[in-house]
Amino acid sequence: MENNETQVRMTDEELAEYRAFKEARAKKEREERARKMRADYTSIVDDEIAAAVPALLSISEDISTVKKTVLENFQAILAMKGELYRERKGEEMANYSHTFTSSDGKARITIGRYMNDDYLDTAETGIAMIRDYISSLATDEKSQALVGMVMRLLAKDRKGTLKAQRIIQLRRIAEESGAEQFIEGVRIIEEAYCPTASRTYLRAWRRNENTNGWDPIPLGMTES
Repeated sequence: MENNETQVRMTDEELAEYRAFKEARAKKEREERARKMRADYTSIVDDEIAAAVPALLSISEDISTVKKTVLENFQAILAMKGELYRERKGEEMANYSHTFTSSDGKARITIGRYMNDDYLDTAETGIAMIRDYISSLATDEKSQALVGMVMRLLAKDRKGTLKAQRIIQLRRIAEESGAEQFIEGVRIIEEAYCPTASRTYLRAWRRNENTNGWDPIPLGMTES
């Protein structure tokens, strides 16, 4: 049987050149496939973003509109609540969140404002009064513990601001102590409180009939 295969003899140098050529061609083919995959990937991402963003914008606008309507509708309720349940002086420091539950206990809404704590310079007078009073108490182990607690509550954050929640705790301690200087110092700090509102939030829940717990109603794009 006749064999048509042609045997090609190469020198070592020619064989090395041939192998280098094959390797270079294979490398080029791999690079071309990778380039095409990157181009395809970019194209697919662009197509999906183009399809998704308009739909997401529509949903976002709907959520924003509904939230705005609910918040506006509850303003009258908040005003009425303020008239019905007037808080003591200083309680307004904690009164930036309001929760309303339906009379049948099946739904709940919370409306609040994120606040940035801030104070007038007069707060420093109150702080000084409290420190003067409390420093005179460190006579035994029990009073030293109280001093430590009060000083921690008067500690400022990294921005140099007193935390409103700590001042609320401080007022309770002052009232329990009955010390006039202590109470007056806290009152001065509370009167110097002038927070700035950052943004309003709205949260909602409905009662789970099976667990009797509260299931949150997702109101944000990242909630599920």
